[in-house]
Amino acid sequence: MGVPSTQASNAILYLTYGAFLVVGCYIAWRLRHQSKTEWLSSNKTQKGIPLAFNFIASALGSGILFTYPEIATICGVQGVVVYALASALPLLIFGYLGPIIRRKCPEGFVLTEWTRQRYGAVAGLFLSVCTLITIFLYMVSELSAMQQIVTALTGLDGLPAIIVECAVTTIYTSLGGFKVSFITDNIQGVMVVGLIILGVITVGVETHIQPALIKESGFLDASLLGWQLIYILPVAILTNDFFLSGFWMRAFASRTDKDLWVGVSIASIAVLLILTLVGVSGLLAAWSGAWPLGDADNGYLAFFLLLGQLPAWVVGIILVMTVSLSTAAFDSFQSALISTGSNDLFRNKLNIWVIRLLVVVLIVPVVVVALKSPDILQIFLISDLVSAAVVPVLVIGLSDKCYWWRGFDFVVGSLGGIFTVFLFGLVYYHGDAVLASKLLILEGGLYANDWSAFGAFVAAPFGGLLWGFGACGLRLATLWVVARVKGQRFDALDRPIPRAPGAIGGMDEDREAERVLEHPDDKAIYGKFF
Repeated sequence: MGVPSTQASNAILYLTYGAFLVVGCYIAWRLRHQSKTEWLSSNKTQKGIPLAFNFIASALGSGILFTYPEIATICGVQGVVVYALASALPLLIFGYLGPIIRRKCPEGFVLTEWTRQRYGAVAGLFLSVCTLITIFLYMVSELSAMQQIVTALTGLDGLPAIIVECAVTTIYTSLGGFKVSFITDNIQGVMVVGLIILGVITVGVETHIQPALIKESGFLDASLLGWQLIYILPVAILTNDFFLSGFWMRAFASRTDKDLWVGVSIASIAVLLILTLVGVSGLLAAWSGAWPLGDADNGYLAFFLLLGQLPAWVVGIILVMTVSLSTAAFDSFQSALISTGSNDLFRNKLNIWVIRLLVVVLIVPVVVVALKSPDILQIFLISDLVSAAVVPVLVIGLSDKCYWWRGFDFVVGSLGGIFTVFLFGLVYYHGDAVLASKLLILEGGLYANDWSAFGAFVAAPFGGLLWGFGACGLRLATLWVVARVKGQRFDALDRPIPRAPGAIGGMDEDREAERVLEHPDDKAIYGKFF
């Protein structure tokens, strides 16, 4: 295997980390006079091209070197194409919804702030908990993936590398906040694109395909799982992206709506190409004989088995690319976690130095959990299933026509969607509560040879909608009965007072007084749970 020497591996790893530390600290020093608001967000400051590289860097992570080649060894070309499209195209949703949410909540910078404004504090806190847990899990998965990659590429213990990575990103993120993460992601995004191009060229030149293995693998044929993934992956990834505050912070950071569309459009194309190329490495590993056909247990190692046939200098390039991918993704998660927590849990009232201390403190549990080396795909699946239940009932409130939708309906629908997965499991497993419970965490994995995972991702969103509308009907019926008993007018379906962006409370005093005189029965319902 073309593994760099121990000295060379250490030099590549720690010089790359050192370079990012120097650059990050320099940028943080240049930004030392920024306010707390600027530390947490950068609303309406960024143009399209920098946004594109930021979305690229945030959408990728070192875990892609495991998951995308693995899908190629399971579902072949069909799996690679579906997975890449399902990962890249959801970025466009931020170009569509970002301007809408920014107009509705101009003072915010994360989705949870709009949720609090629209549905009330309880619903906002509920989504915040889901968001913070998701970001935490992504941080864990990133460190876990990086630890395994360092070991696979160099034979070294991956623990020192992830500790250094945490130290580097924590230092410059705690000093510079979101803006330093944004700028470093530009640099890392450019590096990743360049290294991907170089890596593809070298792999293409050095890999030798065995034509007989192409037909034997069957990877050019469609499969049942491949067809199932056409539904599962878009639902899982699209809804889960809503939980990643880093994307929303970048959407709010766009200078104009046009800049946002330019950024997400370029990023979607770039991410699609990158993920497709990474996934194809699984096909090449099989067709070159590097990965033995049928070795399902080691499918996630297909990329690294392919590299084992290449010269050591190619592995060195991939190592630099991996460090760039991981650092870019991890500092984005760090800044998103802190900004979301500061906004949602403390209403941005914490002193800037307390916030910086939290950046340091929160890294400890992330490292501790990552050292358990959990299954990376399993982490994503748990989060994906929760988001599939939560997001469909959340976005109903974006429509002005659904002014009657409340936080109670959203929360009950979200929890009901998760519970529906359990109910589906009871039916699917003929009343076995243990297996039904395991389906909640998709213990059998996404690529099981049955309909369990597919059914779970159908049950979560549609069950959530059914529970949500049921809760809405129950709430309205209860309020109608209460109004009749108290002899009051039933007003739960009154239209809200229109909100004017930038006005006090959503409307200036003169317009509000005029509106109330003309329509005395109308009232503001934003921020109400019931």
